[in-house]
Amino acid sequence: MAYLELKHVTKRFGDLVANDDVSLTVEKGHIHALLGENGAGKSTLMNILYGLYTPTAGEIWLNGKKLDIRDPKQAIAAGIGMVHQHFMLIPALTVIENVMLGYKEISHFRLNLNQAAQRFTALAEKFNMPISPWEKVENLTIGQQQRLEILKALFRNSKLLILDEPTAVLTPQETDTLFTLLHQLTDEGLTIIFITHKLGEVMDICDQCTVLRQGRVAAANLPISEIHSHEQLAELMVGKSIDLVTHKAPAHPGDTVLEVRDLHYTDREKVSRLNGLSFQVRAGEIVGVAGVDGNGQSELVRCILGLLQPESGAVYVENADVTGKHPKEILAHGVAHIPEDRYKMAMIKEMSVNENLILMSYDKEPYATHGVLHWKEITRRNEELCKKYEVKTPSVAEQAGRLSGGNQQKFVVGRELDRAAKLIIAVYPDRGLDIGTTKYIQSRLVEERDRGAAVLLLSTELDEILELSDTIMVLYKGRIMAQIPQKEAQRETIGLLMAGVQVSGSAAVTEGGTVC
Repeated sequence: MAYLELKHVTKRFGDLVANDDVSLTVEKGHIHALLGENGAGKSTLMNILYGLYTPTAGEIWLNGKKLDIRDPKQAIAAGIGMVHQHFMLIPALTVIENVMLGYKEISHFRLNLNQAAQRFTALAEKFNMPISPWEKVENLTIGQQQRLEILKALFRNSKLLILDEPTAVLTPQETDTLFTLLHQLTDEGLTIIFITHKLGEVMDICDQCTVLRQGRVAAANLPISEIHSHEQLAELMVGKSIDLVTHKAPAHPGDTVLEVRDLHYTDREKVSRLNGLSFQVRAGEIVGVAGVDGNGQSELVRCILGLLQPESGAVYVENADVTGKHPKEILAHGVAHIPEDRYKMAMIKEMSVNENLILMSYDKEPYATHGVLHWKEITRRNEELCKKYEVKTPSVAEQAGRLSGGNQQKFVVGRELDRAAKLIIAVYPDRGLDIGTTKYIQSRLVEERDRGAAVLLLSTELDEILELSDTIMVLYKGRIMAQIPQKEAQRETIGLLMAGVQVSGSAAVTEGGTVC
């Protein structure tokens, strides 16, 4: 008998059918991958299981018992835990305070954090995750925070653990540590549902997989031992064969387009975020910035674009000093920006696709003359852009917030790349996107490089950095650990540098962060 059974689950949001008669079976002690493109219904299904949504129809059975889960408290009480892609932790509180926050059994401890800390420490030692219960969460590394989320679920006696994109912000070494832990947990009898877009991880860590496509089951309970290639998995997800290699000819760099000189930035809390960064990006070149999220990437981009005022140092675009200038003035130098957060920085969900696509050029010909918008021309051009960038929308009049995340990202990317910019700053351009959309965006960035654009690519995905970059720059705590030509880069070395480990040997790293 299966440990978990979802039987004929349907979820409707008005006319939208997010899950359509979905059935899922998970065996006890297995790691079961849940795969699918963006908008396929994975998150909706797991939110139903965790009590965040109520199904329109269908049943949930756990360990032979039918459940009626109406909220996360009931899910937790049934032994279901979930580690979200964006951690649910309060940085200002200690580890043990985060563990106990909202725990329904807290009265059993009578707010005795010392007693709770002893139990937490024993659990952490058992699974080789040494974390002090009295450390503030804000002082933990990203990898430690993720392990804390898992320990928090285990502390609450979870027997079924849902992991949503668990390696999205981890270094390769932290990913290996996580996989070792997951095997240990399943050996202890825990059952895991593993949501990921990284096909290699499915092959490495999972026992079975279920694939959703457009809200329905495309493949159910498929043994990983019967999967022979990443391409086979990708085809199941998108419904057609897909080339997983981003084809890229050797770069032929030209003149320097972006130059950053000795850039320093200190935030409002007097924390130094950028510590003397100096680098160049040339025309016809992709410089990839590797690093775990939170090591100065956001501050670097914002200083370049005029969104933050650096403490010292300078930023030049085609030899023009743009340090601290207004963002619109900097963009006018031929700079395109694919932001890290499309909702906060790239689009307005309540506006139409048509309106969003002219946000950068609403005051320019041929879209406007003397402040008067030419909607017929705007619509014609934007329909062409949506076709070119494969944006799936009923029409350009559709409200942007109703599109899937992948299609939102594609119209943001299309808007920026269609400007034929001299410098493209792409920040996590395909984070959380399905494999089809990811490969499409990657190929477009390479095309822009070949056109002669300078591309600064920031990504937490090391595979993406290694595949697309011509030069790799590793950032750690606001410092450049190394700048390495792609042909000399080794995955293990980059992973260590991302964790702040100085590497010696054939790629020795000096104090200044250059390879010698």
